[in-house]
Amino acid sequence: MIDWHNLFGWTLTDYFRNSNYRVDFEKYLSIKPQRLDVVIVKKSDGQPIQELPDGLEDLSEHNLLSYKSLQEPMDTLAILELFGHYINYRKLLDIYKWQDLPLDAFRLFAIATRYPQKLNRELKNNSQKLTEIKQGVYDTKYGNQLVRVIVLSQLPPEKKNAVLHLFSGNPKGFQFGQENYQWRYPPAIATLRSLFKLYLTEGVNMDPNYEGFLQECIRDTLAIFPVEERLKGLPPKEVLEQFSVEDRLMGLPPEALEKQLAKLRQKSP
Repeated sequence: MIDWHNLFGWTLTDYFRNSNYRVDFEKYLSIKPQRLDVVIVKKSDGQPIQELPDGLEDLSEHNLLSYKSLQEPMDTLAILELFGHYINYRKLLDIYKWQDLPLDAFRLFAIATRYPQKLNRELKNNSQKLTEIKQGVYDTKYGNQLVRVIVLSQLPPEKKNAVLHLFSGNPKGFQFGQENYQWRYPPAIATLRSLFKLYLTEGVNMDPNYEGFLQECIRDTLAIFPVEERLKGLPPKEVLEQFSVEDRLMGLPPEALEKQLAKLRQKSP
């Protein structure tokens, strides 16, 4: 079942496609299932991205993202959970010398759809209060570790932020993202339809006519790919079920038909 976290991970996977960063999501961090939403890891190959979205400008070697969708609070417990994943991730990299790994090789990001008011109330220490860096981007500090908080619904409508606006939690942001985000791998645009349905499920007042537009957009995008690319990953049986027997046999030479018919007769009791 596709959910907000999967779509967020898949969309960032598309955004960083062919770049010098790799995206892992729902990363297992221990023998018992503990999943980190998204990890963006710097690679030795790929093209550097010229302009990153607001809040993600200074990526490090290992970037750990905790993402909260519309109905999920980004609160103190969510931040502490992110720190727990951070420690487990360091141990995953080097179980024996995880404490010696440099702090600046890691960055922590708390991605919230809406402003985390509860978190700011819970941060009683003034040094930990959310500090606004720019519109929609805040910092908070736990000990010597900085956490970048990005509020998707507050980001300015700029093209570099289009990929994050798809998850902004409102129709206007979704439409801006759909119109301005350039998909690296065009078939991934089908993600938009699932995302649109999730907004409806969450009670967001989306334009009911917009789904038809998305379907048309997806069809037009997929049409530019050769047939073998469009069918990649589909089970043969599922593809064949879309055609009648006559359509399946159309174009086959008579000798091929006779050969197949002879095989069927041999198998018949």
